[in-house]
Amino acid sequence: MDRIELTEQAIELLKNLIETQSFSSEEEETAMLIENWFKAHDIPFKRNKNNVWATNKYFDESKPTILLNSHHDTVKPNSGYTKDPFKAIEEDGKLYGLGSNDAGGCLVSLLATFTYFYESDQLNHNLVIVASAEEESSGPDGLNSMLLIIPEIDVAIVGEPTQMQLAIAEKGLVVFDATVGGTPSHAAHPNDNNAIYNTIDVLQWFKDYRFEKTSEVLGDVKMTVTQINAGKQHNVVPAEVELVIDVRVNDKYSNEEITEIVKAESPCTSIEPRSLRLNSSAISKDHPLVQAGLALGRTTYGSPTLSDQSVLSCQSLKLGPGDSTRSHTANEYIYINEIKEGIDLYIQLLEKVIH
Repeated sequence: MDRIELTEQAIELLKNLIETQSFSSEEEETAMLIENWFKAHDIPFKRNKNNVWATNKYFDESKPTILLNSHHDTVKPNSGYTKDPFKAIEEDGKLYGLGSNDAGGCLVSLLATFTYFYESDQLNHNLVIVASAEEESSGPDGLNSMLLIIPEIDVAIVGEPTQMQLAIAEKGLVVFDATVGGTPSHAAHPNDNNAIYNTIDVLQWFKDYRFEKTSEVLGDVKMTVTQINAGKQHNVVPAEVELVIDVRVNDKYSNEEITEIVKAESPCTSIEPRSLRLNSSAISKDHPLVQAGLALGRTTYGSPTLSDQSVLSCQSLKLGPGDSTRSHTANEYIYINEIKEGIDLYIQLLEKVIH
């Protein structure tokens, strides 16, 4: 199919997606819009909850498989919006609206790319596309729920706004709930085991601690205390202080290894991870997808932000139109030209690998 026509259709779909509310776990209507795309292009598809997926026409189990993935859920609009977040407004080459940049532009570009290759019968790879739900909430019914449903994947392109540069690694995430204990008492009485005062040394430990292994692409593991809570009354010393610690994990550690280290070494009374499933991810610089991107003038970098890469066990490349710094901001937008460039570059990239 003609690239120009596909691009125009993709931009029109993005406008429709913007104007259809799709908060995480509430993506029913945007899933229907994606179904309509496949129907309009005579592409058989399947839907599992709010995840919509398809394979290329000449899918062959003997060939390796590339996953194309992006999400159609959004966060809720923040209070700083001056434009209607649910209205697709085109001004000065920009398309405004909630989810335009994160990650609607990537999703429609990948849909157009998949459609471009769908009828090809000379591919040396299979293509599977998943328009996934619940990415923003890391929910149970997102891409992670699809991995036992779709064909086995050898490598993935995850569509997130990277300015079409090659994010060849992404930090994982472990969130810990911790407590610092002490002796509860009346504030008027002596107490040498005040949980709040005990927390001073604990906070200093978290501030100063450094993990040994540094990643060439992702740098150091970053550990940050992000929440603290204690006490109910002015005259009562509490029994404990509650902390929340956010740990961004590089590709030199598994989440299990980080948990073992933190539990063994941190001076907390108790500390437990909420989940271990949001792992760091990476792809070799020597992988044909990366080499194809470099040949197209793209650059590589490590991404500090989390995406659906975290639920994949295969190598994956994060790549897409738009700019991550616009995500979750007021008056979110993507340039129309970024979508055009995104589709063109996705197609050029895959042509170097699958033909």
